[in-house]
Amino acid sequence: MGAAAPSTALDIEKGAGPRRLPSWWVLATLLVLAAALRLSTLDLQSFWYDEAYTPVHVLHSSLTATLRSVVHSENSPPLWYLLAWLDARVLGDGEIALRLPSALAGIATVAVAWGIGRELAGARAAAACAALVAVNPLFVWYSQEARVYALFVLLSALAMLCFLRAHAQPTRGRMAAFALCGSLALLTHYFSVFLLVPMVLVLVADPAVRRAALPAAGVMAAVGAGLLPLIIAQGGHHTQWIGRWALTSRLQAIPQYFLTGYSGAPLGHSVEALIAAPIIALLALGACCLAPVAAANVRSRSSPSPSRPAPSRDAGAGAGAGVAQAAQLALLLAGFGVLAPIVLAALGADYLAPRNLVAAMIPVSALIAVSFAASVSGSAPRTGRASASGDGGAAGVASPPRRPPPWAGQAALGLIALTLLAFVAVSVNVNLSPRLQRGNWRGLARVLREGSGGQRAITTVELGAAPLEYYLAPLRNAPRGATLTVAEIDETGYAPLRRSAGRAPAPGFSLTERRSIDGLILYRFHSVRPRTVSESRLRRHVITRARPEVLIAARAA
Repeated sequence: MGAAAPSTALDIEKGAGPRRLPSWWVLATLLVLAAALRLSTLDLQSFWYDEAYTPVHVLHSSLTATLRSVVHSENSPPLWYLLAWLDARVLGDGEIALRLPSALAGIATVAVAWGIGRELAGARAAAACAALVAVNPLFVWYSQEARVYALFVLLSALAMLCFLRAHAQPTRGRMAAFALCGSLALLTHYFSVFLLVPMVLVLVADPAVRRAALPAAGVMAAVGAGLLPLIIAQGGHHTQWIGRWALTSRLQAIPQYFLTGYSGAPLGHSVEALIAAPIIALLALGACCLAPVAAANVRSRSSPSPSRPAPSRDAGAGAGAGVAQAAQLALLLAGFGVLAPIVLAALGADYLAPRNLVAAMIPVSALIAVSFAASVSGSAPRTGRASASGDGGAAGVASPPRRPPPWAGQAALGLIALTLLAFVAVSVNVNLSPRLQRGNWRGLARVLREGSGGQRAITTVELGAAPLEYYLAPLRNAPRGATLTVAEIDETGYAPLRRSAGRAPAPGFSLTERRSIDGLILYRFHSVRPRTVSESRLRRHVITRARPEVLIAARAA
């Protein structure tokens, strides 16, 4: 009698083998964890500038007016603003309401990351990739922000998943799904092009896939061309701050964002290094384990064979591709997504804001997950292929590469566990430490409400104007060169402060209060009677070095 066949998943469900939880339980657990991290503290932090700018200046009751504002005051495609407009019509413009779509997009991205990992390198990579996306502080941060980035990540991840499936089996339906998701990504954020270009190039470069891929590439090219008039009309609104931020600092921020999140800089480089260490070690371990696999693939391709062998169906290979090729593919997408904007910045087209690279962190996470899957004992695929004749001694047969040693799997499990624990620790720390949170403009507005209302002027930094307008409505910017009659002047901002901070901004005013609200600073000045002060004088007399704004009550003259 022949050897007994290995147990299948169906056998296990029928009780023929050892019982285990179905694989979807792992994904369900990760989705619950992702939802807990994102939804439980959705309104913990106040709106900051970009978030508040949307309901204050972009969203209007009319969709036409909203889209007009997108053209004249934003620098992103219109899809997210359309969804935000619909969201505000149904749920309102509160913090939870406007952030909820981002939170749901962030949770959904975990499921998409699972699919990406599975397509690349099987179940282990699926679990690792989904876990990394579920707890990474950068993804958690943007899942709690009422801006475009969470949707950008989700649609870019969907495009990557559809690309992997279309590359493995180029059916009309899979190519159409890739074209649709890629087009939606382009309509969400312009930087999605840096992820879509290498995907299209991979498909077009493969003769077996090229014919099916060309229509999909044409659709996305048409969508990109259709966005050109909008790009020209927007003209890079509100991107001047990018050029004022040193390129070297922005380059340093890219890995810092992935390791400790958008707000993790105060944690310091030592914490970044501690989190980076297990990731680098895991990538190196995966590379060592994949090296013999890649060598065997090269030998197999270079050996003469009387017929083309059938592709491997090992689950770890992921959609008919070897783990080594999967790692190379993830590296290609991550590298192009990060390096292409850097090259353009060096050439003078400098729109390199580290947050614009957030979607490129999906293939980075996938690369880490593939390295983990390749390192776990027994997970590396057998890439040797039997000859068509079944003769094991035929010239065209490549011998199976050596599997990773058992200690590699144990080490990989420890390294991925350390990485996930570090990510969770940072994500939780953001909820506990105000220094890692968005500026507490809501708390500052609560203190400012105690003031004299319409008979006052508020000076603030540019990044504080929209939040204060949101939380202290109705406010408006004082007309340039206007003369104001006020009995109170409130100067707000954050460190570093000017040496003149605390001095009276105009004759007749005296300092009555100085407060710090989670790092935001307020100096309050009063006069015994209303006095006339020029807007230009108030603009010159600010407590911080950032660009100033002067706000007054909307009903004030």
